[in-house]
Amino acid sequence: MRFARSSGILLHPTSLPGPFGSGDLGPAAYHFIDWMVVAGQRIWQMLPLGPVGLANSPYMSHSAFAGSPLLIDLQELVARGWLDPAALSSAPGEAPRRVDYDRVGAFRMKHLRAAAQQFFRRGTDADRTDYQAFCKDNAEWLDDYALFQAIDEQFGHKSWTGWDAALVHRQPAALASVAKDLRDEVGFHKFTQWCFTRQWTGVRTYANERGIKLVGDIPIFVAHHSADVWAHPDAYSLTPDGEPTVVAGVPPDYFSKTGQRWGNPLYRWDVMEREKYRWWIERFRATFRYFDILRIDHFRGFEAYWEIPAKEKTAERGRWVKSPGADLFKTVQRKLGKLPIIAEDLGFITPEVVALREQFEFPGMKILQFAFAGDPKNHFLPHQYEPNCVVYTGTHDNDTTRGWFEKATERERNFVTRYTRGDGREINWDLIRLAEQSVADLAIVPFQDVLGLGSEGRMNFPGTTTGNWEWRFSWDEVGPDHALRMYEATALANRCAPDRLPLPPYPSGKPVP
Repeated sequence: MRFARSSGILLHPTSLPGPFGSGDLGPAAYHFIDWMVVAGQRIWQMLPLGPVGLANSPYMSHSAFAGSPLLIDLQELVARGWLDPAALSSAPGEAPRRVDYDRVGAFRMKHLRAAAQQFFRRGTDADRTDYQAFCKDNAEWLDDYALFQAIDEQFGHKSWTGWDAALVHRQPAALASVAKDLRDEVGFHKFTQWCFTRQWTGVRTYANERGIKLVGDIPIFVAHHSADVWAHPDAYSLTPDGEPTVVAGVPPDYFSKTGQRWGNPLYRWDVMEREKYRWWIERFRATFRYFDILRIDHFRGFEAYWEIPAKEKTAERGRWVKSPGADLFKTVQRKLGKLPIIAEDLGFITPEVVALREQFEFPGMKILQFAFAGDPKNHFLPHQYEPNCVVYTGTHDNDTTRGWFEKATERERNFVTRYTRGDGREINWDLIRLAEQSVADLAIVPFQDVLGLGSEGRMNFPGTTTGNWEWRFSWDEVGPDHALRMYEATALANRCAPDRLPLPPYPSGKPVP
């Protein structure tokens, strides 16, 4: 599917400023949308929005359908009368530039529980009706998710394979009994999902009304410790006790000499095919309720995936196994129509992967930081692009552009400065302009590059499990020149909405340096 020529920003909501230790769906999200309008941007891309799992990763969520409770705006719950504003005075604060997930998670969940208690005690009839309708409409995934979370809390967040055997094997009598015993906890988790969905709908509506589309991220695999695997064990390669026999990852590559052992259980595609890919259809349907466009993470896994024996400690010893590929996407499209999808086609890409992407006209990804390690034939260089692609200066898995340049080889630095005709002093803007001026339909810039941050702004180090997903910014770092320069780069490349042209005069009467 071709997208209108436009430009956007990559920023996960947890990175937004705010008073409660991490970004959320509160005022800062709306203010960021306003900033993007001023900067001429029409796309807001983010990472998966599900509840974070192992190592606080949004790619290891407890559910492929749920939203993260940590993103719920507590101030909105105060406005509804469900929280005492004085109770929030002990908040972690907005000064730190990192998310302390342990501290923030404990604080937010404590106050979400308090809000839930007030809602169930004295919520209005209208709110109760809306809540009940939400639970009914989403029962297919919500019931399993809420029960999984409630049992997980009871067992101290250890793997579900360590729960009582009757719960591991989902014996109906055991499930009915625990659901009755934990009904308040189950209700709490349904409440958080209702709050998340209400607030997210507000953010999306605000963005769409201002000409901004939201791009979500759908990981190909799900976490083993998740409601999805617990509720549908037959769809995964598991032992009779629920442990994975093989796990997902990628072989050694640019990011890691030993590859990446993600640890996600692998699908039993034969089972999913027999069920006519119903789970995938519902997953796409549900995710498109939140987003206008989806980026499929690790798209190449739909053609063939790297299968690692669960006993292996690294990803070096594995094998490529074929996926259903075209059959899956044809089935999804028959049910849902042609979908606006971006294919993350990085890593070891074969002609078969390219053919699958092109068969469905999904645009692939071009990363400028990968463009200068080779020669002028490098397919990440803009003169090699075809329009149906999305160009990024870097992704959440890359260093910031400034950090990358500072660590690059002398040959790479020489190549990029000659190619951009810059001197490297503002390498972030050199690559931003290169992306915007390319023929790619979409140009996406991580917000860290707009701010010109070094490696302190990096979001993720692939293959590691500590210190990731924590970066935040402060509005103090965002000056008027950032929006103005981004607008100039975007407008000169014909990526702004038509009503935003021509370029406004600079306040000083001369271009920003």
